[in-house]
Amino acid sequence: MADISAIVEQLGKLTVLETADLVKQLEEAWGVSAAAPVAVAAAGGGGAAAPEAEVKTAFDVVLVSVPADKKISIIKAVREVKAGLGLAEAKKLVEEAPKAVLEGATQAEADAGKKKLEDAGAKVEIK
Repeated sequence: MADISAIVEQLGKLTVLETADLVKQLEEAWGVSAAAPVAVAAAGGGGAAAPEAEVKTAFDVVLVSVPADKKISIIKAVREVKAGLGLAEAKKLVEEAPKAVLEGATQAEADAGKKKLEDAGAKVEIK
């Protein structure tokens, strides 16, 4: 059996062109293709990494529950979080919990809205 470390040392001294020629000769001698495993690995790796690369940019702030003794302060907080909402609309939204207060908000808006609603006593989730 050949000394593997000596082969590794010799391969390390090859230029890029010499390495490409070596690959071509080995492919012809052994009847294989060095490109096929690389393509399969790239396709498999790309498919697995794609879901992890997706970053969520739109968030919904959902009012989950409202304690009866905190209802008035939560209605005020809902009006602060959701601009342009009248008193009747805010009251209806609070009474219909669980209900989305903000939809398609940025991470910062969602976090700020959640904090205001929780400070008022509501149970809130970001989805």
